[in-house]
Amino acid sequence: MEAEAAKLIGAGIAALPLAGAAVGLGVIFGNFLSGAFRNPSASAGNQQTLLLAFALTEFTGLLGFVVAMLILFVF
Repeated sequence: MEAEAAKLIGAGIAALPLAGAAVGLGVIFGNFLSGAFRNPSASAGNQQTLLLAFALTEFTGLLGFVVAMLILFVF
């Protein structure tokens, strides 16, 4: 296998967390909205947890993107 082909395969594998982050964000916001519609008075108390989960999930996706770009353009 050539080095360029291995680099492209590795970058593709490193980009897989982007799909996981998208699914995770959908689950997080879907469950928050479901809970907020059931009990609107409790949604304000859960908003900080929602934002923390959003930030951590988005960080996972961004980290996968950065690793994929490093594999493609640095190594």
